[in-house]
Amino acid sequence: MSLDRIRASSARADSPLTAAILAGRWIRSAAADDGHGRHWTANPDPHAGSAVTAEPGSLYSGAAGIVLFFLELAAATGHEAYLEDARAGARRLAATWREQDDLSLYHGLTGTMVALMEAGWALGEGGFEAEAAAIADVIVRRGRESEHGVGWSRDPAQRGEGGIILGLLRAAAHLGVPAYEEAAVEAGLRIARLPVPGHRFGDCADLPVDAVTPGFLAGTSGTAFLLARLYGVTGDERFLFAARSGAAFVREISVVSGGCAVVPHHVPHARELHYLGFCSGSAGVARMFYELYRVAGDPGDLEWVERLARGIVKSGVPRRRTEGYWNVACQCCGTAGLVELFVGLWAATGDEAHLEYARRLAADLIGRATDHDGRGYRWYQAYRRLRPGEVTADTGYMVGAAGIGAALLHLDAAGQADRPRRVILLPDNPFPAIPLPTSVLR
Repeated sequence: MSLDRIRASSARADSPLTAAILAGRWIRSAAADDGHGRHWTANPDPHAGSAVTAEPGSLYSGAAGIVLFFLELAAATGHEAYLEDARAGARRLAATWREQDDLSLYHGLTGTMVALMEAGWALGEGGFEAEAAAIADVIVRRGRESEHGVGWSRDPAQRGEGGIILGLLRAAAHLGVPAYEEAAVEAGLRIARLPVPGHRFGDCADLPVDAVTPGFLAGTSGTAFLLARLYGVTGDERFLFAARSGAAFVREISVVSGGCAVVPHHVPHARELHYLGFCSGSAGVARMFYELYRVAGDPGDLEWVERLARGIVKSGVPRRRTEGYWNVACQCCGTAGLVELFVGLWAATGDEAHLEYARRLAADLIGRATDHDGRGYRWYQAYRRLRPGEVTADTGYMVGAAGIGAALLHLDAAGQADRPRRVILLPDNPFPAIPLPTSVLR
């Protein structure tokens, strides 16, 4: 019997692992097979559309992220049927990636490459890794077609070139191809020469064209994270100097009180709007400071990670809703992204308070899950803060059940000191891939 059928559909999950299994059941109900393999409907609810524009192969909301989730679910449960789900999805990614034009990490080919590398390693299928290498070759070739050195767009943030560079660094390490790292470093040097403070949104309809965003996916913190990562890879002080310039800007505009810190969503217009999640808030900014601490060893950077974490706790979430923490559960801007942060902090520091807070967040997530039709857990949320009436439940990684399930699996792994296991972290996650403190692993 499949593990995702052990409990009655009316039962409430009593553990993160059980909730992740029930999320997998619902994602399975959205599966659609064709001659190439398997993909999943972004939102199988017949009465609601998807939270995002259809991206059937993406890491953000499509098959690439769901493949990663099923790989993790198989590792956590020992149930090989989940490997078959992942294999079918990876097979379709391998067959169709040439139809994609977007090169980015979350919405395009770089994310597909990451999913195929992980699938090839976990499943022992070299063909998937060969396709990942072919994608990396395409990315490098297109980058070298630029007239101004290696580059792919004018967007240095994680949603643009930053994510592509991180993906190439992952590919260089995983596939053993130095040319990928060389291209990443060359592109990174061009970004390191850009002025700080950071990124102007410009093309976002919800923000002024002159807004400066200190956050992670589309702002200064994500760019500084990239530069710190490049310093760790190369030892080139130019990267560290640029990363510290970005971090200094973020510190300057942050609100610090009583050992806590929060970061404005954008300046100069919204200094009082403080997101808490990964994309534009404290959970993402904390990753940047931790990466700086990891590669350079300055205790002041780790203290900023802790200040941001304390700011989240002091806000009163998850029970309290704030303007920057609304009805949203997903990895991108909601509770699942906070679970990732506090599980990572537990693994990095061994501070039991971080693990306990991650469990509180997870209990809230599990309590908010819906299974009204017996098809498994899904999370209805208002993905867009400015459209609170637009409530949907998606299957994808950054916006829906796959990513929420993955965060719960990472918490489950953090509680398994007697059975350490590697979890799948995306290239922009700086925390330990075995989510346990070194003192526990000894």
